[in-house]
Amino acid sequence: MFVLVLNNAAENLGFTSYPPPYLSKNAPGKNLMIGANFASGSSGYFDSTATLYDAIPLSKQLEYYKEYHKKLVVIAGKINSTSIINGSIHLISAGSSDFVQNYYINPLIYKVYTPNQFSDILIKSYTKFILELYGLGARKIGVSTVPPIGCLPASITIFGKDNNNCVKKMNNVAMSFNKKLNDIILDIYQPLLDLVTHPADNGFFESRKACCGTGLLETSILCNAKSPGTCANASEYVFWDGFHPTEAANKVLSDDLLASGISLIS
Repeated sequence: MFVLVLNNAAENLGFTSYPPPYLSKNAPGKNLMIGANFASGSSGYFDSTATLYDAIPLSKQLEYYKEYHKKLVVIAGKINSTSIINGSIHLISAGSSDFVQNYYINPLIYKVYTPNQFSDILIKSYTKFILELYGLGARKIGVSTVPPIGCLPASITIFGKDNNNCVKKMNNVAMSFNKKLNDIILDIYQPLLDLVTHPADNGFFESRKACCGTGLLETSILCNAKSPGTCANASEYVFWDGFHPTEAANKVLSDDLLASGISLIS
């Protein structure tokens, strides 16, 4: 969900270019030496979440990562590729879509599992993924917490019961899930909650309504600067659409991520 936050964090570290999407035309060849982005929007720890939105599931992302390893060996040699992987920063951000875009709207799940039981399912998938990643040589792994999902404009619109406040029960689920992640390096929950509850302290004007989108969820598949109803001052908004922070908000969040994840680069 927060790919831009991670990109901004890379910018803060001094990178002049971002690791290209692994499946893009810019990824092959020596470009793989600067890393690759395996993320897929609306994916999550639960593979069925990705299936709902035609995204790339985590299991498939891991397959692409293994494929990347083989290509890196060809380009850099086995010894160098092992050193590159061991020293690389691996950033994982998932979970929000599993709850907001799957669990809470999918009766086939929420009628079968309690939020706590569903969290355990996600943790099982997360644990398996991290162990496999470690087995492939990853050593510097940063995992972000799930943000305050009850404060997303889409969540407030759907589950807010006609008020403009964060949905407390959803935030409680997010906090409970984050505790299960154990040793968290990158906390996104509190920094975003601070932006939502005290926007003016960080130079923002609007933290409830999204900048882009005119529909029920304040979002759109064509959400861009030219979309009808898009605000003219996105830098004053915390949220770009119903689910994602603006670039300005991401910059604030990336600064917090850099501070909390300094151990990854030391």
